[in-house]
Amino acid sequence: MGTKAEEKKTTELKDSEPKQIGHGTFIVDVKYRENATWQGKVIWAEKNKEQYFRSALELLKMMEDALDDANKDVSE
Repeated sequence: MGTKAEEKKTTELKDSEPKQIGHGTFIVDVKYRENATWQGKVIWAEKNKEQYFRSALELLKMMEDALDDANKDVSE
């Protein structure tokens, strides 16, 4: 049996495991590279939705949210 610190660390690792978020096709159009990041637009091919982003982090978050929404639609 492990200590409480070891048990907490194990729980934290389980919580941070990658989650399955499905798959999708995104077309990324980088218009500018400023402030050490990208700005442009992304098109979600399956839904034909277009959205502009101001940073690479924002782009990744948009893509993750889109796939999360798609998974909710499938599971309902």
